[in-house]
Amino acid sequence: MADKKILVINPGSTSTKIAVYLNTRAIFLKSIRHPMEQLRKFKNVGDQYEYRKAIILKELDHAEIETSTIDAVVGRGGLVRPIKSGVYSINEQLKEDLKKGVLGEHASNLGGLIADDIAHSFPNAKAYIADPVVVDELEDVARITGHPKFQRYSIFHALNHKAVGRSYARLLNKTYEDLNLIIAHLGGGISVGAHKKGRVIDVNQALDGEGPFSPERTGTLPAGALAKLCFSGEYTEDQIKKLITGEGGLVAYFGTNNAYEIEMMAAEGDDKAKMIQDAMAYQIGKAIGCMASVLSGEVDAIILTGGIANNPMIVEYVKKMVSFIAPVVIYPGEDEMHALAMNGLRVLRGEVACKIYDESNMVSFSWCRE
Repeated sequence: MADKKILVINPGSTSTKIAVYLNTRAIFLKSIRHPMEQLRKFKNVGDQYEYRKAIILKELDHAEIETSTIDAVVGRGGLVRPIKSGVYSINEQLKEDLKKGVLGEHASNLGGLIADDIAHSFPNAKAYIADPVVVDELEDVARITGHPKFQRYSIFHALNHKAVGRSYARLLNKTYEDLNLIIAHLGGGISVGAHKKGRVIDVNQALDGEGPFSPERTGTLPAGALAKLCFSGEYTEDQIKKLITGEGGLVAYFGTNNAYEIEMMAAEGDDKAKMIQDAMAYQIGKAIGCMASVLSGEVDAIILTGGIANNPMIVEYVKKMVSFIAPVVIYPGEDEMHALAMNGLRVLRGEVACKIYDESNMVSFSWCRE
C-alpha cells in the first residue's frame, strides 16, 4: 500500500496547531501561538484568515516540508450546519457556511477554509474536514425539551468521541459500530454521549447549555433562577452569555480555568477546592447514569477522555458512581491532530467514503419547532 502524507490544520482561539503525518506517524508537529495584541488587530475571527494561512505556509517552508508530496489537507471542522458524522470534501457550500458562521463564530471555522486554499496550491492534495462539533445523530425524541420554542441541539466534542470509540473497539478486535458506549470528554467543556452502534443518539449540548459544569462553563442551571437573573437589570445579554460560557464553572468559583491548579489545591487539603471538584465529578457521574438509561442499560464500556481524565481524584469519584453499569476505561488527554489525520488516511485508503456537504447529509428537525 502506497504511503500517504497528510497535513492537518487545527485553529484554536489563540493558537494554530499544524502537523504532517506519514501514514499513521507524525513527522512534523507545531503549535503556533498568536499573541493577543496581534489578534486584537482583527475585527473578527474571519479577518484572521490571511494572517494564519501565511504563518502556516512559513512554518512548512521553514521545516522543509515537501508540499508536492502531500496527498490531503484536513482542517478542523467548524460551526457549520448540523451534519452526519464522517469526512467531508470541502465544496463551495461548505466554504460559504464556514465564512458566514451559520451556527456561530469560532476559530475552528478557519480550518476548512485554510485547508481548501492550501490544498489548491499543492499539486496532488485534496481538502477535507472531519467530525466537526455539529455532528448530529440524535434520536428525534431526544430533541424535545418541554416547550416548542426550545429544542435540543447536538454540539459536542465529536472528533475525540469518535476517535476514542474507534480506538477502544480496535482493542477488542471489533468495530465502533459493534458497541454501545458512553463516552465522557472532560476538558474545558464536558460532553457525555450515548453511542449506540456507531451513532451518538443523545449527548448534552456542551457549548453553552447543558450537562455537568466544567472549567469554563456553568452547565445546566436552575431555569427559574437564570430567568430572574436575566431580567434583574444587572447584566446585559452578552454578559449573561459570558457568565454561562467562559466565566462559569471553575472560573466562577476560583477565577481560573486551570483544572490542574484546583486538583493540586484539593490534594493539599483545600476544602472548597475539594468540594467543587467533587461536585464536578458528581455531575459527570450523574450524566453518565442518564446516558445508561438512554441505552437501556446495555453498555459495553464507559470511556473517560480529555485532559481532566488525568485527574485521579475525579476518575476514582466517577468510577465509584458508575462502575456498576459497565467497565470504566480511561483515555486521558486528547489528540485531535492524530484523529484528524487518521480520518484523512481512512478516506485516502478507501476504508470510508468521503461525504458531500449538501442536503443529503444535513440533519433537518424543523418539525419539532412551534
